[in-house]
Amino acid sequence: MNATPDLPTTNPRVRITDLEVLSDNWYTLRKATFDFQGSDGEWRSQQREAYDRGNGATALLFDPVRRTIVLTKQFRMPAYLNDHADGMLLETPAGLLDGEDAATAMRRELEEETGHQVGELTELFDVYMSPGSVTERLVFFYGTYSPATRVSDGGGHHAEGEDIDVVEITLDEAAAMIGTDIRDGKTIMLIQWALLHLDRLG
Repeated sequence: MNATPDLPTTNPRVRITDLEVLSDNWYTLRKATFDFQGSDGEWRSQQREAYDRGNGATALLFDPVRRTIVLTKQFRMPAYLNDHADGMLLETPAGLLDGEDAATAMRRELEEETGHQVGELTELFDVYMSPGSVTERLVFFYGTYSPATRVSDGGGHHAEGEDIDVVEITLDEAAAMIGTDIRDGKTIMLIQWALLHLDRLG
């Protein structure tokens, strides 16, 4: 078995027997071999691959006066390879935690990507986005912004290959774009959350 973090043992129906690193180029791809006890009581050996890119965070920034939100637009190769016409996705700002707590990492990403320096962020929920193949947990936040919170043009780290456009639209416009111009899961979840909480958002 390759060197790995401590293996989970909290589910008595799962016995991991091997965890092999298949790739450690950009992030880490592992193949787990394990015995699983089915609902009939029988134990069966199975194998699954899991892609580990670390955990992340995303946030919906909302201006309660103008009822606008801030999105980013950038090229996503996996979407382009899977029939997205140009690979340019509209998304809520997001990023990996890189060892920071989720709120600190999110504030950093917001300033880097959108140019807005925000204060309080409200944590909404913590979910697995693609649990069949990716280990990542994503923490969702809500925060407010205004023209006064903008401290730069944003756009991401160009030295790291990021080329991000900052897009400001109304919440109603964003809702109407779900499934057409907006096809990113985390973004749709946050827009839908906002629509369910309009009274509290002001």
